[in-house]
Amino acid sequence: MPPRCGVLHNGYQKLHTTKHYSFLEGRPTWKHSKPLMLYYALSPNHIIDYINVLDIRVALERAFSRWSSVIPVNFTETQEYDHANITIGFYYYGDHGDGSPFDNTVLAYAIGPGKGATVHFNAAQTWAVDFSSESLIDKIIYFFTENWPEDVETVAIHEIGHVIGLDHSSNPEAVMYFASPSGTKKVDLTLDDVKGAQALYGSNPQFNLDSLKAKNLSSQSFGLREIIAISVSLFVKAMIFGLYWLIEPLPFCNHLVPFISFCYAKSVSLFISSSIFECIQVESGYQCMKLKI
Repeated sequence: MPPRCGVLHNGYQKLHTTKHYSFLEGRPTWKHSKPLMLYYALSPNHIIDYINVLDIRVALERAFSRWSSVIPVNFTETQEYDHANITIGFYYYGDHGDGSPFDNTVLAYAIGPGKGATVHFNAAQTWAVDFSSESLIDKIIYFFTENWPEDVETVAIHEIGHVIGLDHSSNPEAVMYFASPSGTKKVDLTLDDVKGAQALYGSNPQFNLDSLKAKNLSSQSFGLREIIAISVSLFVKAMIFGLYWLIEPLPFCNHLVPFISFCYAKSVSLFISSSIFECIQVESGYQCMKLKI
């Protein structure tokens, strides 16, 4: 079973056939006056020690901001944990105080709108905030052991969806789908996610639907699996075959010439020998390379 959210979904048979999103039972929402201001806090005690807490806070801020960009809700971090509307922490296996004990397949659990709203991450999982910064040794270990880390921002975005009242979506592409493969980064809200949130709270006056559609068509987030797959294929095949077309072009490069060896996001740091490869085109945030022959 792929890693999943601990919130039990109500099933998809009740959904209208023209949409995939759903709401928590009773369709709860935050009832504060508009403009809606909600405060969240990261627990000072329930935290993981191998990631800088500032990096975790930045990842959480990005996750909250993605939702606030589409609905008229302002999420602000506070240091007053006991007075926050939404509390967040990392907890280990078993009972973590919310009646939904973790097992080894659950990534996180959330409680929706109202008093006691919370997001609990499973601290027994391995977490990361920046896949591209993982060391080469760690990447090799992940690749051969299949012990992929989980992306904090990816899981946070999903759980925040529950905090505002959304249940799971039946659309596998949606942020609110109940499961996600480890080592992947899924941080862009889909139209399905947006429509569900806006059905509860209305639209952020600054939100532009056309921009979202264009972004979803053009964007591609690389997770650790994709980064490692390219890196390992690059290294192994280069060592075995020498001057050889290393991997097939990725989908967003299909329209280019067939001599492309591989493409990768410009934000990804890969060690590439300039004596073997040359850049032939930069498009849509991706670097496209080919072998020198």
